[in-house]
Amino acid sequence: MTVHAPDIERQPTEAEAQAAMALLKRYAASGQKPDIDDHSRLSTSYQKIVTDDAYRATLPDLQNGPATLIRGSDRRIQHVGISNFRLPMQIATRDGPHLAQVSVTGTVSLEAGRKGINMSRIMRSFYAHAETQVGFDVVDAVLAGYRDDLDSLDARLLLTFDLPLKVESLRSGLTGWQYYNVSMEVAQTGGTRRRVMHLDYVYSSTCPCSLELSEHARRTRNQLATPHSQRSVARLSVEVTGDTSVEDLIEMCRRQVPTETQVMVKREDEQAFAELNAANPIFVEDAVRLFSEGLTELPGVGDFRIAASHQESLHSHDAVSVLTQGDLFTADTLDPHLFGTLIHAG
Repeated sequence: MTVHAPDIERQPTEAEAQAAMALLKRYAASGQKPDIDDHSRLSTSYQKIVTDDAYRATLPDLQNGPATLIRGSDRRIQHVGISNFRLPMQIATRDGPHLAQVSVTGTVSLEAGRKGINMSRIMRSFYAHAETQVGFDVVDAVLAGYRDDLDSLDARLLLTFDLPLKVESLRSGLTGWQYYNVSMEVAQTGGTRRRVMHLDYVYSSTCPCSLELSEHARRTRNQLATPHSQRSVARLSVEVTGDTSVEDLIEMCRRQVPTETQVMVKREDEQAFAELNAANPIFVEDAVRLFSEGLTELPGVGDFRIAASHQESLHSHDAVSVLTQGDLFTADTLDPHLFGTLIHAG
C-alpha cells in the first residue's frame, strides 16, 4: 500500500539533501541489487478465484483506516454516501403496486476521527428490500439498517421516481397515463426521524391581468385578443405525519388549481381546457397560497414548502414564488439551482 505524505512536494532542506546523498552512497558501496517491482513478471490474464473470509481479511480497507490517513481538517461530515443509485422497485399506491425506476440517494454522518464509510453497505441494505412494495415503512427500515451497519448518528434516504397514474380527459372520456415526479425522503438527526414527500405538480396558468386586458380590447374596440398562459410547475415538499399518500397530495392540487396539464386531448377536451383556464386565472402568488390552503386542510401534514415557477410566454423571464410553514424548510438562502429544476422534462 502506498501512502502519500502530505508534504511530499516541499523543498528539502540542505541538511536533508546531504543526509539522502550519504545514504545513497552507502547503499551503492554495499553492492546490493535494488528491489524494484518487475511488472513484466506479473500475470495479465484475469483469474477467477474463490474468496473466503480469510482472503477477504487480507484486503486493504482504507476507509476504515486510522485517523492519521485523514486528509484536510479532521472534522465531522454531515452527509456522505451515494447518489443516483438506480433500481426498479414496486411503488405502493391505492390501486396496487406500480413498477418504477427509482433513483436513490443515501447518506450518513461521519464523525471526526473516522476516515470514511463503506458505501456499498448502503446499496446492500437497499437490495434486501428490493422486492418489497415501497412505502415509508420500507424506507424507514432501509435507513435504519444502513445507519446501524455504518455506526452513524444521523442518516438520510431519498427515493426519486416518476409515478404513472391514469387520468381521464375533460370531456371525451379518453384516459391516459400522467407521470408525476415524486420523492420520498426520510431523515434522522439524533433521535428525531422525519418523513417528507416531494411532488412536482404541472399545470397551466393564465395571467389574470392579460385576461382582463384581452376582455377590455374586445369590449371597447371589438378587437380579438388572446390572454397569455404558460406551463407552470409547483414543487410541494410536505412533512408526512400521518397516512397521507401521494394520491392525497395530487387530488388536493387538482382541487386548488384545477388546470393540470392534460394527456389525451380531442377537440372537445381542448375547448374545455380553454374554458377551465379562463375560469381559473392565476398569478404565481395565488398558486402558492392556494396550495398552502389545501395543505393546511389536509390531515397528516406537518411543515411544508411550496416553490412555484410560471414559465412566462409573455416575458423572457419566469415568475417564481416560495412559501414555507414550520422550521423544517425555513432557510435564509435559496438553492441557486432551485427554480432551474422546476421544469416539466419529457
